[in-house]
Amino acid sequence: MKSLSIYLNITLTSVVFFLSISQSIAQEVLTAAEWQEDLRFLQKTVHSKYAFLFKKVTATDFDKEVEKLYATIPTMQPYEIKVGLARMVSFFEYGHTQIPFHALVEDAVLPINLYHFEDGIFIEGVQKGNEKALGAKLVAIEGIPAEEALKAIRPVVPVENESYLKGYGLRFLTVPAILHAQGIIPELRNALTLTLDKNGTLFEQGFTSIPLAEMSRDYGFTMPNEQWVSAREQEKTPLYLKHLNDKRYFFEYLEDSKTVYVRQSSVFNDAEETLQDFYKRLFEFIDNNQIEKLVYDVRLNGGGNNYNNKPLIKGIMARPKINTRGKFFFIIGRNTFSACQNLTNEIENYTEAILVGEPTSENQNFYGDAKKVSLPNSGINAYLSFAWWQDKPQWEGKDWTAPHIARELTFNEYMTNQDGVLAAALNYTETGFILNPMEYLTQLFIAGELDLLKTEGAKIAQNPAYKYYDFQEEFGRAGYRLFPTGRYRKRNLYFATGSRFIS
Repeated sequence: MKSLSIYLNITLTSVVFFLSISQSIAQEVLTAAEWQEDLRFLQKTVHSKYAFLFKKVTATDFDKEVEKLYATIPTMQPYEIKVGLARMVSFFEYGHTQIPFHALVEDAVLPINLYHFEDGIFIEGVQKGNEKALGAKLVAIEGIPAEEALKAIRPVVPVENESYLKGYGLRFLTVPAILHAQGIIPELRNALTLTLDKNGTLFEQGFTSIPLAEMSRDYGFTMPNEQWVSAREQEKTPLYLKHLNDKRYFFEYLEDSKTVYVRQSSVFNDAEETLQDFYKRLFEFIDNNQIEKLVYDVRLNGGGNNYNNKPLIKGIMARPKINTRGKFFFIIGRNTFSACQNLTNEIENYTEAILVGEPTSENQNFYGDAKKVSLPNSGINAYLSFAWWQDKPQWEGKDWTAPHIARELTFNEYMTNQDGVLAAALNYTETGFILNPMEYLTQLFIAGELDLLKTEGAKIAQNPAYKYYDFQEEFGRAGYRLFPTGRYRKRNLYFATGSRFIS
């Protein structure tokens, strides 16, 4: 029986291998006309079944891009056409609407993991053998500045906003097929040279591509193992990275500050404990202990089933001892997406939470829940969203949810296991920080305190904690609120016009 089992395993492996090779060959031998048929099929499907996706972009502009690709297909290699098809799907700027990353890789990625910290894009992890580059800042790819390269690959990424690009887009920079298709490198090569900066010293290092399956990455960070090393010191683990491999959610009591810290990295149930049971256990702990603060961390939460959100919202609303300004903090970030955007919307709508961290990677109102559309000749799967999720009024929906207190990690903080984002929540006091700048500045304006208004406005605008506050939009709203009252007339017009008044 053992020998038969071995024979069957070898046979099955061979069959899978030859099927994958046959599929690859089948795609490679498609004629230009067959690729063009696939493009037309995608175009017609969008117009006939998904025309509602023309929300941020027009059908006319989409069709123009389709015609450009259609005309150039006869001169393109199959991998270039795949990237072109991905551009067409990403054109709608909804993260759920995409051709998956793995379909574009051509089984070749650079053996590095990039992460965009506050102070730049760094090589956060490498496959062993490339340790010299570990912890270096990315300066250029084959001589092309990193920011220019990032701009070039952006159309391939299903970008909802700049946070999405930071959270999910950097991996596209490590794929030679995408780099060539987007004009960053002049020809397709599996060995590329990067210009790096390590502690102020510039150097170049070559990297040879590896299969995507050899990557060791999750939640945007390297998962160290026998083949991969991380720039982060491994002697201890900060709370936001604890149990990443074995728990989707956990909580811990921080006795010194009488704080309950929660890290929830998914809106799906864990195999060992459902979210409803987890929430019940969490609230029982809060009810039976002396708690001064609740810090709820979803900065790594990419979504799941938003029907699981309700027990958490109801539980927080039922507990005024934590649902009070200055006691409840909700940490968001570049991975906060999908069902966790719904959770963030509900937290903002129904609780007194102070939001800390980086903006979310999802629009506040968005299309999600994608359906698979298989292109008839190539077999490539495109995923097109069909469900409109609207938790905010149509006129209030923004490109992202911005934090009240902006804070992101520097590379050195990450490397040395410091969590400045959590520290911002733990160290917050009700004195010295203005959660709603526009409300405060508007009151000064109404009171006629124009000199103080300018002084305070300048101070707020220069404070990095308000990094993501949209002053221009908020000034515009304030102006329209004041316009009917006539209060703007005897003072300055900058509130009414929406112009930023800080010079």
